[in-house]
Amino acid sequence: MFDWLGENWWALWLTVFLAFAVVEMLTLDLFFIMLGGGALAALVADFAGADLWLQIIVFCVVSLLMVGLVRPVALKHLHKGPAEQRTNVDRLIGESALVMESVSSNGGLVKIGGDVWSARSKDGVLEAGQRVVVSAIEGATAVVVPQPEPVQ
Repeated sequence: MFDWLGENWWALWLTVFLAFAVVEMLTLDLFFIMLGGGALAALVADFAGADLWLQIIVFCVVSLLMVGLVRPVALKHLHKGPAEQRTNVDRLIGESALVMESVSSNGGLVKIGGDVWSARSKDGVLEAGQRVVVSAIEGATAVVVPQPEPVQ
């Protein structure tokens, strides 16, 4: 077994790459995939006929370069956009909604965009057909208030 591994270091580098790829899928940190890139570079060095010591140096240098140069750029691209940018249900706060079923402090239904949400009112009972504004999202419930009348 060890004789075969001594002649086929590419199998070790491929295994190391796959292990780093699996760990990266679990952590999503963009660190282990950079080490995996170093393992692939060492695999290429093995196929090019490099000695083991040179393969290890190639692994170390490429891994360090990727962690130091590529990872910060990749992280910047992943996190681009304003930090205060609202996503998912937070973007519904401030949206207009239509009361589908009378909404009280105990519950009811509103239509936000194309989706029907369970809702509760902050300000008394809101009748079906009334326009409201989403003031908060608590779990799967929209907290709504009456939509202010337009000033003329």
